[in-house]
Amino acid sequence: MKHRIVVLGAGYAGAIAAGRLAKRLHRDDVEITVVNADPDFVERVRMHQLATGQELPRRPLREVFAGTGVQVRTAWVGAIDVDRKTVDLTGEHGAETLGYDTLVYALGSTVADYGVPGAAEYAYNVAGKQAALRLRARLNELASGATVLVVGGGLTGIEAAAEIADARPDLQVTIAARGGVGDWLSDKAQRHLRGAFDRLGITVREHADITRVEANSVVTGSGGQIPAQMTVWTAGFTAHPIAAATTLEVSDTGRIVVDGTMRSVSHPDVYAIGDAANAIGVGGRPLRMGCATATPMAWQAADALAARLTGRKVPEAPIGYASQCISLGRRDGIFQRVTAADEPTDTVVTGRIGARIKELVCAGAAWSVTQPTMLMPSRRRHLAVPAEVETHVVTA
Repeated sequence: MKHRIVVLGAGYAGAIAAGRLAKRLHRDDVEITVVNADPDFVERVRMHQLATGQELPRRPLREVFAGTGVQVRTAWVGAIDVDRKTVDLTGEHGAETLGYDTLVYALGSTVADYGVPGAAEYAYNVAGKQAALRLRARLNELASGATVLVVGGGLTGIEAAAEIADARPDLQVTIAARGGVGDWLSDKAQRHLRGAFDRLGITVREHADITRVEANSVVTGSGGQIPAQMTVWTAGFTAHPIAAATTLEVSDTGRIVVDGTMRSVSHPDVYAIGDAANAIGVGGRPLRMGCATATPMAWQAADALAARLTGRKVPEAPIGYASQCISLGRRDGIFQRVTAADEPTDTVVTGRIGARIKELVCAGAAWSVTQPTMLMPSRRRHLAVPAEVETHVVTA
């Protein structure tokens, strides 16, 4: 009997982990199944580009994993029973239940509106492909001079505001944040960011707490209003609620608590990676959500799982950061070098070169997903014990 590995989610983390496991483990011993709601791999870091009318290449997952032995199921995950080791799906084969021996949970995150009234009804977001396409449709409806408000001063908000202003210079774009906009960056990077916003005609509203979203404006905590014929909500992300509905140990934010090998601290036959995992990185703080951590988390989990199944030493090292890349439209960007603990350094590259570095990083991340057979030299190994016994060994 083959050891059944089910990977839920085929974003950066899930797709990379599945490809790496296929490279590490012998297909005579394991059955790897990837479950994803979309039939294609979605470059989530490019959703602001999709929203502004740019076309992204299609990457069907069945083509991505062709020849690897990885099976792809296009389906929505309805529920998980981590005690019975089953996953309830609804998809191309209707409603069904899928069993597993090891689960790799990589369902990612969704937009967080924090219960702000009107946010769900009136605001748009770029948290996924369908959301970005809805934003695109609304953007195309806006006449010249219309007001657009981007709520959130983090990476997603900055890129969305810049991309919209770059693509539609005829619109009045404002970015508003509860705190500062890009205030975690180095002084040099912040200066360039403000200069880019000035060049693009973006108005910055800092320390503006948005308490209500309406059809054509938002209301701030002070009772003021900011006009917005379209509001784009980028104030944060939250883990999908599926994990919190199980008996898995989760953090107060709903992310699965894992050890240094990305294995659940409560259910050793479950691994969590990407935005769904609460993992501690260099510096002792939880790793932030984002592509920058999804890839190394996928490597860590896949290598640890393969090592345990094949009876080899389990690799474990804290995950750190190297840089942050920000696009400011298609011709400008910021490359900010950071410490392993994600603190900014004085090394910053801006302008067209910064934009080019950002593009290379994004292209490289997509390549690592779409070329799973090229990720590393072939090291397929047989399981150390029969699959029916391995479950007991792994969970001991």
